[in-house]
Amino acid sequence: MLPREKLDQILDRFQFLEAKMAGGAGGDEIAALAREYSELKPVVEEIAAYRQLEADLTEAEAMLADPEMRDLAEEEIPALKARRPELEHRLRLALLPKDAADGRPAIIEIRPGTGGEEAALFAGDLVRMYQRYAEAKGWKFETIEEQATELGGIKEVTARIAGEGVFARLKYESGVHRVQRVPATESGGRIHTSAATVAVLPEAEDVDIEIAANDLRIDTMRSSGAGGQHVNTTDSAVRITHIPTGIVVTSSEKSQHRNREIAMQVLRARLYDMERSRIDAERSEARKGQVGSGDRSERIRTYNFPQGRVTDHRINLTLYKLDQVMAGDLDEFIDALIADAQAGMLAEMA
Repeated sequence: MLPREKLDQILDRFQFLEAKMAGGAGGDEIAALAREYSELKPVVEEIAAYRQLEADLTEAEAMLADPEMRDLAEEEIPALKARRPELEHRLRLALLPKDAADGRPAIIEIRPGTGGEEAALFAGDLVRMYQRYAEAKGWKFETIEEQATELGGIKEVTARIAGEGVFARLKYESGVHRVQRVPATESGGRIHTSAATVAVLPEAEDVDIEIAANDLRIDTMRSSGAGGQHVNTTDSAVRITHIPTGIVVTSSEKSQHRNREIAMQVLRARLYDMERSRIDAERSEARKGQVGSGDRSERIRTYNFPQGRVTDHRINLTLYKLDQVMAGDLDEFIDALIADAQAGMLAEMA
């Protein structure tokens, strides 16, 4: 049975938001109201659809008492009852608690794991996979920091991805990605296994994390270059160390000012993710049946090139479409992971 009182509260809140926005709220308030309104709107639409079906069913059952309408009612009632489970399920999904970070941009960090240069090359493949996925979604992919190897692999990449619902879809990508393939440098044709790690962090807002100035050590480096208009625009780097946690963030764009801004953005994201992980760990101590443990040391997916298959170990899903996946076609995996997470939450609520 769906909680009628809760549905009424949601509808009341939605009407309040509509009235408040129509009343001419301004500035930061209107932005906050609009964000909450857009989050509630799909829920309200599902409530309306469910209640309309219930009203139609009540009306059809009342028609049974009318000899002239009885045949029509007996035809409509089974059809309406058959639709009820689907609408109930959709409404229950809409009522699931939302992750406050789902609508935020994401900071994605990719590093090679075991496997030497082959791991670095695979890490580069993952960067391109996520870049293509972002492009297909109409998201903005911005490389913040990149360190390449001589053979075209990467030692480390940090990127920012912005767009609608970015973190909601990419958060399931955190973990160890394993590859099985014959490296280009392997003359004997032997299959090697190597790995890369992916960390997806929600971008933090200023209000999420307060960082005291005396908790930071900022090292600024600038290569020698021409003076005048080139000052502060030569190749440069900023390294920020958060002393309490030991987190070190670097950025090496051409502008020193932009570097500091980018490095602070990444640092806030890491600290925010640490706090989210701490809170989630406390909440999930007694929780069972969740999607993985969230531990980034956990192997989440294997990419087997000789067999052309990709397996997600969290949900035991194998797809024989490796080329498409590496080209950024990730939706089938991500949709399945979201559905599995929702199923776990529904079971918990039940």
